[in-house]
Amino acid sequence: MLSLGIVGYGRIGAEHAGWLAQCKNIRARAVADSTAARRDLAAKAGLRAVENPAELFNDNSIDAVLISTPTSMHFDQASAALRANKHVMVEKPIAMNQMQARQLIALHESHNCVLSVFHNRRWDADFLSVSQAVSSGVFGKLINIESRLGQFASCVGPAAKDYRPNWRNEASFGGGGLFDWGSHFIDQLCLLMFPATPARLFAQLRHNVWSTDCDDFARICIDFDNGAAALVEINTTTTQPLPRWHIDGTAGSASSAASLEFDVRRWAELDFTPADSSKAAFRLPLAPPGLSEVQIWDQFAAAIAGEGRPAVTVDSVMPTMLLLDAAQRSAKSGTTIQLT
Repeated sequence: MLSLGIVGYGRIGAEHAGWLAQCKNIRARAVADSTAARRDLAAKAGLRAVENPAELFNDNSIDAVLISTPTSMHFDQASAALRANKHVMVEKPIAMNQMQARQLIALHESHNCVLSVFHNRRWDADFLSVSQAVSSGVFGKLINIESRLGQFASCVGPAAKDYRPNWRNEASFGGGGLFDWGSHFIDQLCLLMFPATPARLFAQLRHNVWSTDCDDFARICIDFDNGAAALVEINTTTTQPLPRWHIDGTAGSASSAASLEFDVRRWAELDFTPADSSKAAFRLPLAPPGLSEVQIWDQFAAAIAGEGRPAVTVDSVMPTMLLLDAAQRSAKSGTTIQLT
């Protein structure tokens, strides 16, 4: 049984501990957190709790670590863990920018350690159902793909109150909708459109209600080299959310409703209207279930044992990092960024 240390025992770190408790070959054994209250919670859950992550990195009984701290801390902590020859899982996004991501890839290769990113929303029911419909040709030639989340509430959500609960609204911590839900949705879009690649991007990032220095409204428009147009929008400043998905193709269009509860099954209820008016509208079939969070961890453990690859390879997140970087450059300059 592999032993794992969790760096950052906030809301998501505690969720990971629950998933790991159900795994076959890997378990959370220890936690590093700067906040005494979170260390107390970890200890009550039966985990050894320390303040300094270096104690986990230097502990020979720890095989791997999860980095589940604010985004701005990912690079330094993952780098230190890899240099200590630990296998590393990083919460999304892997780092603040593409350059940092490349450096982490170089470290994992030179130290022969497994490195993965927890992009669990690659297996959400709605995304899998959209992918299934696109790959089956239901839409014909894709014209337009819109992927949105709308609410009048900050991305902070039910954050742990013991450590800077508002960090997701602070740029210095890697806050904002672009890095939060946006990193998931851009990642999904890259996978959905493959082998098409992004050709150009234009982004609008605004801070209107919840933040003074990072985005609570993010709109990213992407042209792909196959002619399709795409949009990712994270709008936490709307009281009338637009559809979670809207897709147009030469054979028809489909949409699914917003869900303020982030109910992926509701998002997966995609109603399709054929372009041929003689044909009746219908609901697209639900895709078979994808990997659960427990299965993602099981696959990570298998990769450490030399049995295949992790569910999310670090190479596969580089297109997402490219687009996150380009979105920030575009918003700052007010110009379209050419990608090819």
